[in-house]
Amino acid sequence: MSDSDCLFCKMVKGEVPVKKVYEDDLFLAFDDIHPKAKTHVLVIPKRHIESLTHLEEQDADLIAKLTLSLPRIAQQLGLKDGFRTVINTGKGGGQEVFHLHYHLLAGF
Repeated sequence: MSDSDCLFCKMVKGEVPVKKVYEDDLFLAFDDIHPKAKTHVLVIPKRHIESLTHLEEQDADLIAKLTLSLPRIAQQLGLKDGFRTVINTGKGGGQEVFHLHYHLLAGF
């Protein structure tokens, strides 16, 4: 799938509206439209990467920064008791949108 066909890339470009939770030059975080927990936020790199299996060595800094942003986003959301992160990878791993994304979840 090209980034021009990608739902999340369209969100990054502002072509599809989202309820933003966090945004900087590299990442966008927004509420999941089908939440599986009281708090369910998706955190994506703005650059299109299809999945974890498509990461390359050159992506190491980007992914480290994305991972380090998760506790800051959780703190911003007031998640003082903890949170879970999930990355679904590939169709067999439950990935539905083929743009790398972390699920940040808290509550039931």
